[in-house]
Amino acid sequence: MSNSPFSPIHVIGGGLAGSEAAWQIAETGVPVILHEMRGVRGTDAHKTDSLAELVCSNSFRSDDATANAVGVIHAEMRLANSLIMACADRNQVPAGGALAVDRDGFAEAVTAAIDAHDLITVVREEVTALPPAEWDLAIVATGPLTSPALAAAIQAQTGEDHLAFFDAIAPIVHRDSIDMNICWHQSRYDKVGPGGNGKDYINCPMDQKQYNAFIDALIGGDTVGFKEWEGTPYFDGCLPIEVMAERGRETLRHGPMKPMGLTNAHNPTVKPYAVVQLRQDNALGTLFNMVGFQTKLKYGAQADIFRMIPGLENAEFARLGGLHRNTYIQSPLLLDRSLTLKSRPGLRFAGQITGCEGYVESAAIGLLAGRFAAAERKGLDPVAPPATTAFGALLSHITGGHLVSEDEPGKRSFQPMNVNFGLFPDLAPGSIVKPEGVKRFRGKDKTIMKRQLMASRALSECSRWLGLA
Repeated sequence: MSNSPFSPIHVIGGGLAGSEAAWQIAETGVPVILHEMRGVRGTDAHKTDSLAELVCSNSFRSDDATANAVGVIHAEMRLANSLIMACADRNQVPAGGALAVDRDGFAEAVTAAIDAHDLITVVREEVTALPPAEWDLAIVATGPLTSPALAAAIQAQTGEDHLAFFDAIAPIVHRDSIDMNICWHQSRYDKVGPGGNGKDYINCPMDQKQYNAFIDALIGGDTVGFKEWEGTPYFDGCLPIEVMAERGRETLRHGPMKPMGLTNAHNPTVKPYAVVQLRQDNALGTLFNMVGFQTKLKYGAQADIFRMIPGLENAEFARLGGLHRNTYIQSPLLLDRSLTLKSRPGLRFAGQITGCEGYVESAAIGLLAGRFAAAERKGLDPVAPPATTAFGALLSHITGGHLVSEDEPGKRSFQPMNVNFGLFPDLAPGSIVKPEGVKRFRGKDKTIMKRQLMASRALSECSRWLGLA
């Protein structure tokens, strides 16, 4: 770092957001000190000391940049030289239309790249307070598992209470313990995605009687108590499987266990009443993740209940589901458009602690925070991406998006959000034109065209923002 004309920027947290922020800063020629407590102190959810360890799913979700908002943010990150996306692409495993990765290979690749960068120094230590004054530029990217001491320091600085929700982890099953005389390989609607062939999921069929027995077991299952976390709301995008079951007997059959787009290869004439899908979790194909089966069931109950699923009667679990607390700040009140804490210039927040949800979204906000901080170190004004990009749409939600409480008019009720086209500004009037020769143009067809136009606009605007066009 002694050869750089710039003072270092400090990044606290070596998850996806912190790793991406550090990479983006260093790639501009500005040195970085990356502080990571794992190696000194663990968390309730992490299993290794690797940077960017994936705790929940191994999926980065859809990679369709033509009509899916998640795929668009993937593409924008690739345009921006994202370390997270580069490592994901190099470690992908088949997952239909999704981009899923070998979780160990991915984390090892990120760690190796960070360790090898001449301008990044990794310091293994727990940061228990907000950065001191001499750290004039810093990014807090401690994620949903922010340590209690640092969380208390943030709360004292902001004067705002934290909002929190639980995020549950799905079980992983050994491939050779799955009965393929009952299960079959197929992606929903035979969709072929990156690295896939249309047969990327293992499907476990249920008839109506089996489904109802399974629901009864879920509802009656022994769960982990809330204790001091009692009353904390869940994020609806990652509800525990038993909580979904409690909301109605058919909820799961219209959610993660929906049978649409799937045909039982062993009995093609009989439509399954419900289907449990498992997605490849590592490059060797030896481990499969139970899709949508995040849970707070106790370990013993999990094993018993999940072995009721046809084809998993003898399942061996490499990891059972778990539960950890996610914490995030009231970003619309506390942060400006460059992710800087309004009450303390030079201090930025990034990742899930800002109130975005999802691996990709977390890394994207880390990418933006890193670029903003690097620009400031060089004496430049940070320039936010256009709101028409996926970057800009997500940033707008974090720094200005909120819902108004019906019970308390005027009160902000900010909730975590995945990137989606609902966050994007609408198209200009007249943009959607009925294709020539098409008689009826509405509903799904019109929606697809709208998303395609939004995606195209986003990538074009992002290229211009990055100076690539």
